[in-house]
Amino acid sequence: MTSIFHAADANQLLVDLPAAERDAFVATCETVQLTFGEVLYQPTQQVTHAYFPIDSFISQIAILVDSRLEVAMAGREGMLGISLVLGVEEAPLLALVQGEGQALRINAASFQRLLLSSPVLHQRLKRYLYVVMNQLANSAACIHFHRIEERLARWLLMTHDRAKTNTLQLTHEFLAMMLGVRRAGITLAAIALQTRGLIRYHRGEIIIIDRQGLIEASCKCYADDCALYSKMLIL
Repeated sequence: MTSIFHAADANQLLVDLPAAERDAFVATCETVQLTFGEVLYQPTQQVTHAYFPIDSFISQIAILVDSRLEVAMAGREGMLGISLVLGVEEAPLLALVQGEGQALRINAASFQRLLLSSPVLHQRLKRYLYVVMNQLANSAACIHFHRIEERLARWLLMTHDRAKTNTLQLTHEFLAMMLGVRRAGITLAAIALQTRGLIRYHRGEIIIIDRQGLIEASCKCYADDCALYSKMLIL
């Protein structure tokens, strides 16, 4: 398992922290293995831990009466449990592990105490909170205004960024749930992307063939999300 000191450098919110803050964080957290399909929080459940993914990634999903829709994603660029920065210990969304791997986990109470003596980390997390708020707003607009093909390209790019592999294990049923559309819509969109030579898919597996072409096929939301993250957090 990855050492905690190495893991702290792997998550972009923790990299290059002042030595005192980094040492305090490392002393308070643990490295855990997240498994695909693992539910970390249910909506309205108490947030007992904050998670900083290393090579895993987590979907945050809104649940309606008879449907689910992914509205945000957190990988090594971010964290899960950002509401703790506001002093809110209730989970707003379902948190589902989409990409298995390791993460740093810290007890909620310890995390909130740590922020009081970690001004650099606290500032980064407030800026990350702004990015998440923007991501949620963009997701709402994207779902309403953009074509399924564009949204699928964006979602594949977001997953590709965090998975660090060109081969993604994804069924059409799962993609339909994540994007909140019918399976037939995902099938048509995937065929269109494959016909353009951007992806190849077969029996629950999607392979990214042309990432730059996928960026061009995506709605502008993907580029906007990346630009905002860079502006707010890559200092």
